[in-house]
Amino acid sequence: MKEFIITVVPTNNPAILKFETNHFITKNQNYEFKNIDDAKNSPLAQQLFHLPFIKTVYIAGNFIGLERFNIVEWDDVKDSVAQQLTDYLNSGEVVVKDDEENKKKVAVTVYAEVTPNPSAMKFVTNKRIVPTSFEFKNIEEAKDSQLAKQLFTLPFVKEVFFDENYVSINKYDVVEWEEVTSSIRELIRDFLADGKEVVSASSIQQKSSESPASKMEDANLDDTSKQIIDILEEYVKPAVASDGGNIMFKSYEEDTKTVNVILQGACSGCPSSTFTLKNGIETMLKNMMGEKINEVVAING
Repeated sequence: MKEFIITVVPTNNPAILKFETNHFITKNQNYEFKNIDDAKNSPLAQQLFHLPFIKTVYIAGNFIGLERFNIVEWDDVKDSVAQQLTDYLNSGEVVVKDDEENKKKVAVTVYAEVTPNPSAMKFVTNKRIVPTSFEFKNIEEAKDSQLAKQLFTLPFVKEVFFDENYVSINKYDVVEWEEVTSSIRELIRDFLADGKEVVSASSIQQKSSESPASKMEDANLDDTSKQIIDILEEYVKPAVASDGGNIMFKSYEEDTKTVNVILQGACSGCPSSTFTLKNGIETMLKNMMGEKINEVVAING
C-alpha cells in the first residue's frame, strides 16, 4: 500500500494553500467543490467541509487545494489540516467516487507557441500536465508515457519534452510546422480532455527523487554546487521554460572551476541557445559567485 506524504505549498492567493501529495490521487481529473452538497461524490471533500473555515476544495492529480474563509490564518491550522489529509489518504478511503455518469471531458485548451529553435514548437495547455519535467529522445524512452508514445507515432517527431503546463516537440526537417501544428495541437488536446495519464505515477515518483530539491539534500554535494543549483532554479530556469526548454545542473569541477549544465526541450540542438545560454549563464554565475566560476559548458540533453 502506498504511503502518502503531504507537502504544504503556498500560492499567490493568501487564502488558498496547496497540499501536494507524493502519489497521484486522481487520474488527471480536476474537481472543484464549493460546499458539502456539491461534494457528494467526494468523501474527502465532504470531510474537509466539516472544518468551519473551508470555503472551497480543489482536488487534482497530485494535490488538494483549499481556500479558507477569513476567520482563521493558514499558519494556525495548516499543520493539522495536513495531518488530517495524510491520515485520510493513508487509510485507503476513496478520494472521489469513480462514477461513470459523472465522468466528463476535461475542458482543455492548447495553443502553439514558437520558440527560438526553428525545429521546436511549444504546445501550451491551460492545465498542469506533469509535476516536473520529462524528456524523451525516442519511443523506447517513452514507454511510461502514453502521450509521448502517441506523438512518436508521427514520423516527423524527433524528441518530446514535457514540463508543468506544456509539451515541447522537436521535429525532423521533412515537414514544416505550418503543415502539422494543428494536428499535433488537436492530438494533445484530445488526449488531455479524456483525462488520461500523461506520465505514469511510478515515473513521476522516481523523477521526484532526482529533483533539484532532492539533489540539494545530497550529502556528497559541495556548497558551491548547491549555490549554483539555487541560482539556476531561481534566475535561469523560468526564462528557459518560457522558450520551451529546460536547464539542469550536471556537475561542478572544482579544479577547473567549470560548471556543466544540460539543455533539454526546445533548447536542445537549438542553433543559437547553446551559445546564448552558455554565455548568459556564465556571466551571471561569474557576477554572483566571483572567482569560483571560470567556465560554463552547455551540453545538449
